[in-house]
Amino acid sequence: MNAPALTMPAPRVAPLKGCPVLRWGVVAPGGIATDFVNALHTHTDQRVIAVASRSVDRAREFARRHGIPRTHDDYAALYGDEQVQIVYIAAPHSEHRRLAIDAIAAGKHVLIEKPIGLSADEAREIAAAAGAAGVFAMEAMWTRFLPQTDVMLHLHEDGVIGDPRLIIADLGFAADPSEGGRLFDPTLGGGALLDLGVYPVWLSHLWLGVPTGVTALGTRTDSGVDEQSALVLDYPAGAQALLSTSIRVTSPGAASVSGSGGTLQIDPSFVFPGGFSAQRGDVRGHFVDDSGLHHRDGMAWQAAAVAQHIDDGLTESPLHPLQTSIEVLTTIDEARRQLSAAG
Repeated sequence: MNAPALTMPAPRVAPLKGCPVLRWGVVAPGGIATDFVNALHTHTDQRVIAVASRSVDRAREFARRHGIPRTHDDYAALYGDEQVQIVYIAAPHSEHRRLAIDAIAAGKHVLIEKPIGLSADEAREIAAAAGAAGVFAMEAMWTRFLPQTDVMLHLHEDGVIGDPRLIIADLGFAADPSEGGRLFDPTLGGGALLDLGVYPVWLSHLWLGVPTGVTALGTRTDSGVDEQSALVLDYPAGAQALLSTSIRVTSPGAASVSGSGGTLQIDPSFVFPGGFSAQRGDVRGHFVDDSGLHHRDGMAWQAAAVAQHIDDGLTESPLHPLQTSIEVLTTIDEARRQLSAAG
C-alpha cells in the first residue's frame, strides 16, 4: 500500500514576464554582474540600459555583449543618468557601502549584492540613507525569492512541519589561494563567511530568527581571512542551527529544516533553483521547480520581485527587509570576531 502523498502548494512568486519593468543600471561589470544581466535579459522583461566601470573599455565591452545602449566611465555619471531608475551594485564587498550611499544620494533605488556591507554597522548606514532619501534598497539575497523557498514557507504556514527546531546548512566552494583575488584579500572583505556563509546564516534567520548565542570554530588563510568555519547558533527553547562554510573545499550545499512535526530536505545546492522533499509522519511529498531555470538564472525572480515592490510604492522588500540583512551581518560579525580572536 502506497503512503499518502503531501500536496504541494503553488509558489507565490512575482511573474517573470508581464510584471512592471524597471530601467536598470549596473555598477562594476564583473562575473556576478554578467550572470545577473543574463538572467534578466533571458528570463524577464527587465532591461539593463546602462553600465558603468572605472575602465571605459570594460564598460563598452560589457555593453556590447549584453546589448546595453549606454555606457559611463565613472559611477557618478551613471548615478546622474536620468534614464536609470535602479542601480545594481556588483562590486567587491568592501565597496558596497560607499557605492550604495552615493547612488542613494543621487535618488536612485539600489539592489546591492550580498552581503549588503562588511558589517552590521555598514548595513545600518545604508538602511538609514535609503530611509532618509525615500528610495528602495535591498540586499540581493536572491535565494529568498526562489519558488522552493516560498513553497516551503507556505507548508510551514499550513502547519506541516510544526515548530522549526533544527536548521542544518553547508556551503563551500574550493578556491585556490595561489591565484589570489578578493576571496583572500582582507581589505576586500575576503573569506568564506561574508562570501558564502551569508547564505546558511540567512537560512537560519529565515526560519528561527535572531539567535541568542553564536559559537564559531574554524581556520584562517595565511592572508588572515576565514577559510573554513562551523557555526552553532542557539535560540530560545533549545532550537539550534548547525552551519558550515568553506573556501577550502567544495561541499554538497545541503540544507534541511526539521520541526516538531516534520522535515524539509532541500535539494543541493540549496542556494540555487531546485526542489525539496517534505515529510510529516508517513506523508511525503516532493516539490520540483519546473521553470527550467538553473543556477544563477534564479536571480531573475529577485529582479521581478524588486520591480513589483517599487511599482507598489515600497522602499523595502517585505520578504527580505533591511533589518534582516542587519541581523544576519550581526551574527556574522560575532562569528568573525570569534575566529579572529582564536588566532
